[in-house]
Amino acid sequence: MKNYETMTVEKRGAVAVLTINRPDKLNALNSAVHREGVEILDELKNDAAVRVAVIKGAGEKAFVAGADISEFADATPVEQRDVMNSRSLFTVLDAFPKPIIAMINGFCLGGGNELAMACDIRIASDKSRFGQPEINLGIICGGGGTQRLTRLIGESKAMELILTGDMIDAQTAFGYGLVNYVYSAEELETKTMELANKIAEKSPIALQMSKEAVKFASRSNLDEGLRREIDLFAICFSTEDKREGVAAFLEKRKPVFKGR
Repeated sequence: MKNYETMTVEKRGAVAVLTINRPDKLNALNSAVHREGVEILDELKNDAAVRVAVIKGAGEKAFVAGADISEFADATPVEQRDVMNSRSLFTVLDAFPKPIIAMINGFCLGGGNELAMACDIRIASDKSRFGQPEINLGIICGGGGTQRLTRLIGESKAMELILTGDMIDAQTAFGYGLVNYVYSAEELETKTMELANKIAEKSPIALQMSKEAVKFASRSNLDEGLRREIDLFAICFSTEDKREGVAAFLEKRKPVFKGR
Protein backbone atom coordinates (compact mmCIF):
# COMPACT_ATOMS: atom_id res chain seq x y z
CA MET A 1 0.00 0.00 0.00
CA LYS A 2 1.11 3.57 -0.65
CA ASN A 3 1.96 6.05 2.08
CA TYR A 4 -0.93 8.17 3.37
CA GLU A 5 -1.06 11.58 5.01
CA THR A 6 -3.51 10.76 7.81
CA MET A 7 -3.68 6.95 7.94
CA THR A 8 -1.33 4.01 8.34
CA VAL A 9 -2.01 0.37 7.47
CA GLU A 10 -0.25 -2.67 8.89
CA LYS A 11 -1.05 -6.22 7.83
CA ARG A 12 -0.62 -8.78 10.59
CA GLY A 13 -1.34 -12.08 8.91
CA ALA A 14 -5.03 -12.13 8.01
CA VAL A 15 -5.75 -8.98 10.04
CA ALA A 16 -5.25 -5.45 8.71
CA VAL A 17 -4.76 -2.73 11.33
CA LEU A 18 -5.77 0.78 10.22
CA THR A 19 -4.59 3.70 12.33
CA ILE A 20 -5.97 7.22 12.09
CA ASN A 21 -2.69 9.08 12.48
CA ARG A 22 -3.40 12.64 13.65
CA PRO A 23 -2.46 12.42 17.34
CA ASP A 24 -1.69 16.15 17.54
CA LYS A 25 -5.35 16.77 16.60
CA LEU A 26 -6.65 13.93 18.78
CA ASN A 27 -7.25 12.07 15.50
CA ALA A 28 -10.07 14.44 14.54
CA LEU A 29 -11.80 13.47 11.31
CA ASN A 30 -11.10 15.73 8.36
CA SER A 31 -11.69 15.32 4.64
CA ALA A 32 -8.31 13.63 4.19
CA VAL A 33 -9.13 10.95 6.78
CA HIS A 34 -12.40 10.21 5.05
CA ARG A 35 -10.80 10.14 1.59
CA GLU A 36 -7.84 8.00 2.59
CA GLY A 37 -9.90 5.69 4.79
CA VAL A 38 -12.30 5.01 1.94
CA GLU A 39 -9.41 4.30 -0.43
CA ILE A 40 -7.80 1.88 2.03
CA LEU A 41 -11.03 0.00 2.73
CA ASP A 42 -11.73 -0.31 -0.99
CA GLU A 43 -8.34 -1.94 -1.43
CA LEU A 44 -8.71 -4.23 1.59
CA LYS A 45 -12.15 -5.31 0.41
CA ASN A 46 -10.52 -6.92 -2.63
CA ASP A 47 -7.49 -8.34 -0.77
CA ALA A 48 -8.25 -12.03 -0.21
CA ALA A 49 -5.39 -12.32 2.28
CA VAL A 50 -7.15 -9.89 4.65
CA ARG A 51 -10.10 -11.41 6.47
CA VAL A 52 -10.62 -8.97 9.35
CA ALA A 53 -9.83 -5.29 9.86
CA VAL A 54 -9.13 -3.35 13.05
CA ILE A 55 -9.33 0.45 13.21
CA LYS A 56 -7.75 2.55 15.95
CA GLY A 57 -6.39 6.02 16.69
CA ALA A 58 -2.75 6.97 17.12
CA GLY A 59 -1.42 7.99 20.52
CA GLU A 60 -2.75 7.44 24.01
CA LYS A 61 -5.33 10.22 24.27
CA ALA A 62 -7.99 9.52 21.67
CA PHE A 63 -9.53 7.02 19.31
CA VAL A 64 -11.15 9.96 17.52
CA ALA A 65 -12.13 13.07 19.49
CA GLY A 66 -14.65 14.17 16.86
CA ALA A 67 -14.77 15.99 13.56
CA ASP A 68 -12.23 18.63 12.62
CA ILE A 69 -14.45 21.63 13.39
CA SER A 70 -12.20 24.04 11.51
CA GLU A 71 -13.17 22.33 8.25
CA PHE A 72 -16.89 22.98 8.54
CA ALA A 73 -16.91 26.23 10.53
CA ASP A 74 -17.71 28.32 7.44
CA ALA A 75 -19.52 25.71 5.35
CA THR A 76 -22.90 26.58 3.87
CA PRO A 77 -25.85 24.25 4.48
CA VAL A 78 -25.70 22.96 0.90
CA GLU A 79 -21.94 22.40 1.08
CA GLN A 80 -22.17 20.49 4.33
CA ARG A 81 -25.11 18.44 3.11
CA ASP A 82 -23.12 17.44 0.03
CA VAL A 83 -20.19 16.43 2.25
CA MET A 84 -22.36 14.26 4.48
CA ASN A 85 -24.10 12.68 1.50
CA SER A 86 -20.79 11.76 -0.09
CA ARG A 87 -19.11 8.38 0.22
CA SER A 88 -17.77 9.01 3.72
CA LEU A 89 -15.76 6.75 5.99
CA PHE A 90 -18.94 6.18 8.03
CA THR A 91 -20.87 4.71 5.11
CA VAL A 92 -17.95 2.71 3.73
CA LEU A 93 -17.23 1.16 7.14
CA ASP A 94 -20.88 0.26 7.50
CA ALA A 95 -20.92 -1.43 4.07
CA PHE A 96 -17.48 -3.09 4.38
CA PRO A 97 -18.12 -6.81 3.71
CA LYS A 98 -15.48 -8.14 6.10
CA PRO A 99 -15.65 -7.96 9.92
CA ILE A 100 -14.20 -4.75 11.31
CA ILE A 101 -13.37 -4.04 14.95
CA ALA A 102 -12.97 -0.62 16.55
CA MET A 103 -10.13 -0.63 19.11
CA ILE A 104 -10.89 2.37 21.30
CA ASN A 105 -8.51 4.09 23.70
CA GLY A 106 -9.19 7.57 25.07
CA PHE A 107 -11.76 10.01 23.72
CA CYS A 108 -14.39 8.57 21.37
CA LEU A 109 -16.62 11.57 20.79
CA GLY A 110 -18.94 12.92 18.12
CA GLY A 111 -17.76 11.66 14.76
CA GLY A 112 -15.41 9.30 16.57
CA ASN A 113 -18.30 7.57 18.32
CA GLU A 114 -20.19 7.51 15.01
CA LEU A 115 -17.14 5.93 13.37
CA ALA A 116 -16.93 3.27 16.09
CA MET A 117 -20.64 2.52 15.80
CA ALA A 118 -20.25 1.96 12.04
CA CYS A 119 -17.90 -0.91 12.91
CA ASP A 120 -19.13 -4.39 13.82
CA ILE A 121 -17.53 -4.81 17.24
CA ARG A 122 -16.19 -2.22 19.69
CA ILE A 123 -13.47 -2.98 22.25
CA ALA A 124 -12.47 -0.21 24.65
CA SER A 125 -9.82 0.50 27.22
CA ASP A 126 -10.87 1.55 30.70
CA LYS A 127 -9.51 5.02 29.88
CA SER A 128 -12.05 5.59 27.10
CA ARG A 129 -14.76 8.24 27.16
CA PHE A 130 -17.78 8.26 24.86
CA GLY A 131 -20.29 10.89 23.84
CA GLN A 132 -22.15 12.84 21.18
CA PRO A 133 -21.39 16.46 22.10
CA GLU A 134 -22.71 18.04 18.88
CA ILE A 135 -25.57 19.67 20.80
CA ASN A 136 -22.99 21.89 22.52
CA LEU A 137 -22.14 23.42 19.11
CA GLY A 138 -25.76 24.09 18.26
CA ILE A 139 -25.93 21.21 15.78
CA ILE A 140 -26.93 17.54 15.78
CA CYS A 141 -25.17 14.31 14.85
CA GLY A 142 -24.51 14.05 11.11
CA GLY A 143 -22.59 10.78 10.73
CA GLY A 144 -25.29 8.38 11.86
CA GLY A 145 -25.23 9.08 15.60
CA THR A 146 -28.97 9.51 16.11
CA GLN A 147 -29.69 6.32 14.18
CA ARG A 148 -26.96 3.88 15.19
CA LEU A 149 -26.80 4.93 18.84
CA THR A 150 -30.55 4.46 19.21
CA ARG A 151 -30.37 1.01 17.64
CA LEU A 152 -27.45 0.00 19.87
CA ILE A 153 -28.52 1.27 23.29
CA GLY A 154 -32.22 2.12 22.98
CA GLU A 155 -34.14 5.35 22.56
CA SER A 156 -34.12 6.58 26.15
CA LYS A 157 -30.37 6.32 26.77
CA ALA A 158 -29.54 7.58 23.28
CA MET A 159 -31.86 10.55 23.77
CA GLU A 160 -30.15 11.49 27.03
CA LEU A 161 -26.63 11.31 25.60
CA ILE A 162 -27.56 13.25 22.47
CA LEU A 163 -29.62 15.95 24.23
CA THR A 164 -27.13 16.57 27.04
CA GLY A 165 -23.88 16.12 25.13
CA ASP A 166 -22.49 14.42 28.24
CA MET A 167 -19.61 11.95 28.21
CA ILE A 168 -19.79 8.48 29.73
CA ASP A 169 -16.92 6.25 30.84
CA ALA A 170 -16.08 2.86 29.36
CA GLN A 171 -17.84 0.80 32.02
CA THR A 172 -21.02 2.80 31.54
CA ALA A 173 -20.72 2.34 27.77
CA PHE A 174 -20.34 -1.41 28.35
CA GLY A 175 -23.42 -1.45 30.57
CA TYR A 176 -25.38 0.39 27.87
CA GLY A 177 -24.29 -2.12 25.22
CA LEU A 178 -22.29 0.43 23.27
CA VAL A 179 -19.06 -1.58 23.57
CA ASN A 180 -18.52 -5.35 23.65
CA TYR A 181 -15.56 -5.47 26.04
CA VAL A 182 -13.55 -3.20 28.33
CA TYR A 183 -9.91 -3.97 29.13
CA SER A 184 -7.04 -2.11 30.71
CA ALA A 185 -5.08 0.08 28.31
CA GLU A 186 -2.18 -2.35 28.62
CA GLU A 187 -4.34 -5.32 27.55
CA LEU A 188 -6.36 -3.57 24.87
CA GLU A 189 -4.31 -4.38 21.79
CA THR A 190 -3.57 -7.97 22.81
CA LYS A 191 -7.22 -8.73 23.53
CA THR A 192 -8.40 -7.02 20.36
CA MET A 193 -5.97 -8.97 18.20
CA GLU A 194 -6.94 -12.22 19.93
CA LEU A 195 -10.55 -11.68 18.90
CA ALA A 196 -9.61 -10.49 15.40
CA ASN A 197 -7.47 -13.58 14.81
CA LYS A 198 -10.17 -15.86 16.18
CA ILE A 199 -12.67 -14.42 13.70
CA ALA A 200 -10.10 -14.54 10.87
CA GLU A 201 -9.92 -18.34 11.20
CA LYS A 202 -13.54 -18.69 10.09
CA SER A 203 -14.77 -19.06 6.51
CA PRO A 204 -14.51 -15.65 4.80
CA ILE A 205 -17.71 -16.36 2.87
CA ALA A 206 -19.62 -17.37 6.01
CA LEU A 207 -18.32 -14.26 7.76
CA GLN A 208 -19.59 -12.05 4.97
CA MET A 209 -22.98 -13.77 4.86
CA SER A 210 -23.31 -13.58 8.66
CA LYS A 211 -22.45 -9.90 8.71
CA GLU A 212 -24.96 -9.12 5.98
CA ALA A 213 -27.71 -11.04 7.78
CA VAL A 214 -27.09 -9.35 11.14
CA LYS A 215 -26.93 -5.87 9.57
CA PHE A 216 -30.18 -6.56 7.76
CA ALA A 217 -31.88 -7.50 11.03
CA SER A 218 -31.97 -3.91 12.32
CA ARG A 219 -33.09 -2.53 8.96
CA SER A 220 -36.03 -4.78 8.12
CA ASN A 221 -39.02 -6.49 9.64
CA LEU A 222 -38.80 -10.07 10.92
CA ASP A 223 -40.32 -11.75 7.86
CA GLU A 224 -37.94 -9.94 5.49
CA GLY A 225 -35.00 -10.76 7.75
CA LEU A 226 -35.84 -14.44 7.92
CA ARG A 227 -36.13 -14.66 4.14
CA ARG A 228 -32.75 -12.94 3.71
CA GLU A 229 -31.17 -15.29 6.26
CA ILE A 230 -32.43 -18.37 4.39
CA ASP A 231 -31.07 -17.03 1.08
CA LEU A 232 -27.64 -16.34 2.60
CA PHE A 233 -27.66 -19.70 4.39
CA ALA A 234 -28.35 -21.44 1.07
CA ILE A 235 -25.50 -19.57 -0.65
CA CYS A 236 -23.06 -21.07 1.85
CA PHE A 237 -24.02 -24.54 0.60
CA SER A 238 -22.40 -23.74 -2.76
CA THR A 239 -18.95 -23.18 -1.26
CA GLU A 240 -15.87 -25.28 -0.78
CA ASP A 241 -15.66 -23.84 2.73
CA LYS A 242 -18.97 -25.48 3.63
CA ARG A 243 -17.69 -28.85 2.43
CA GLU A 244 -14.43 -28.35 4.31
CA GLY A 245 -16.23 -27.32 7.51
CA VAL A 246 -18.51 -30.34 7.47
CA ALA A 247 -15.65 -32.72 6.60
CA ALA A 248 -13.48 -31.30 9.38
CA PHE A 249 -16.30 -31.70 11.89
CA LEU A 250 -16.88 -35.33 10.91
CA GLU A 251 -13.14 -36.07 10.90
CA LYS A 252 -12.69 -34.31 14.27
CA ARG A 253 -10.04 -31.88 13.01
CA LYS A 254 -9.68 -28.12 12.67
CA PRO A 255 -11.04 -26.80 9.36
CA VAL A 256 -8.86 -24.87 6.92
CA PHE A 257 -11.06 -22.32 5.18
CA LYS A 258 -9.93 -20.77 1.89
CA GLY A 259 -12.74 -18.39 1.08
CA ARG A 260 -14.02 -20.39 -1.87
